[in-house]
Order: sequence, then C-alpha cells, then structure tokens
Amino acid sequence: MSSPRVERIRIALQNAFSPQFLEVEDQSHLHAGHAGAATGRGHFHVRIVAQAFDGLSPIHRHRAVYAAVGDLMQTDIHALSMETRSPAEAASSAG
Repeated sequence: MSSPRVERIRIALQNAFSPQFLEVEDQSHLHAGHAGAATGRGHFHVRIVAQAFDGLSPIHRHRAVYAAVGDLMQTDIHALSMETRSPAEAASSAG
C-alpha cells in the first residue's frame, strides 16, 4: 500500500496527463539525515509515459510535471526526480 503523499502525487499526475504508465516511488528513506529531510517533505522518483510529452524537450516535460504537482512542492515534496517519455520513446526502449 502506498503512502498518502504518493497517492496525492499519483492523482495529480494522472489528472494532468492521463498517462499510459505511471510509477511514483517514495525514496525518502534513502535521504534520512539529509538537511532537506528535516522539513518533513519527501524525496520522490516518477516514471511517466504520456502522449502529452510527444514533441516536448526534456526541460518542457519537467516543467509540465512540476506544474501538475503544483502546491505539493510546498507541502509534500522536497525533491522530485523524473523519467518522462512519450509512448513512442517508451516503445522503442522496451526492445
């Protein structure tokens, strides 16, 4: 069962992108003792495949993800790493 924070992130990304694939991993335990962990917000890694990323540069994809999680960056997320792919990119790397 995933944490409430993971679910909030998942819902925000699902609503924004209707992805074909979405995985949100809480990596906060890997950063215990890190100065940023003192805020109570977590470290997360997102893997997302969505048509919305087709034709976008990596920086524009990342900006779109940050926009989708919006206020969660102030309340739940200290650090967010991500892998963003279009369906075509995901299919070509699956081989």
